[in-house]
Amino acid sequence: MEIAAIYDHKVGDRALLSIYAAPVGDPALGPEAYPHRASAGEDPLAPLSHHLQDSTHIAYDVLTGGVAVNGGRAGVRLEASGFHGREPDENRWHIEVGALDSWSARLSAAAGRDWAGQYSVGRLHSPEATHPDEDVLRQTAALSYHHAFGSTALNAIAVWGRNHTIATSEKANGYLAEATLSLDRKQSIWTRIEDADRTTDLLGAAAPSTESVVGRAQAYTGGYAHRIAHSATGSAELGAQFTGYRAPTTLAPIYGLDPWGVAILLKFQLGTGER
Repeated sequence: MEIAAIYDHKVGDRALLSIYAAPVGDPALGPEAYPHRASAGEDPLAPLSHHLQDSTHIAYDVLTGGVAVNGGRAGVRLEASGFHGREPDENRWHIEVGALDSWSARLSAAAGRDWAGQYSVGRLHSPEATHPDEDVLRQTAALSYHHAFGSTALNAIAVWGRNHTIATSEKANGYLAEATLSLDRKQSIWTRIEDADRTTDLLGAAAPSTESVVGRAQAYTGGYAHRIAHSATGSAELGAQFTGYRAPTTLAPIYGLDPWGVAILLKFQLGTGER
């Protein structure tokens, strides 16, 4: 996911200048991506709105500059990136070199020990291989919360993402709220609720060459996991989650109005980590 170098230079008592360079990395666009969020640490599935919110967490030829100002328990950070906009293909073992043809900017803020938020905007050049002639303007906003109660911890986030296909009237929005409650480092309970626009790409072979929004889908997830083994070298968890969906009527002939799914998970973690 990432091969990167970062250099920080302290300016005075409260400011920090940063330079980040990555053949493969994460530009300043979107919240922390779902595979790395504590609020989604137990959920094995990607959100419906991933490509509206945080899909650039794997990008190529990333160059980012930033400045952060810390005022005690509060702080702000402003970043700007140039990067290659095409999303990676299915072979994630090679590095895809490309021009710095896309840009993004992000403003992040933290208040106290528990709250953090961000707003970001970026222009992606030809991100989708299936629609190479389409450029996308993406906006995201997120508010996250973390609090520990002794050996219990709550991590939660609310995210909005929007893609506007440039030179068209097409706009797609995705909304997400998710949270994970860890109980005494032995049990985890989590949920994810989504409301996201879906496009003609879900029509399969019947999809037109130009992507457009066909309706909005909802997803409601709840899950539970229990730690079944623990040692100084790692731990193992066994759990399950259920997701119920509400599909737009235009997709009902393919997916039904109320599809659902169950995932059984067995998770191994090396080291102690937060758990």
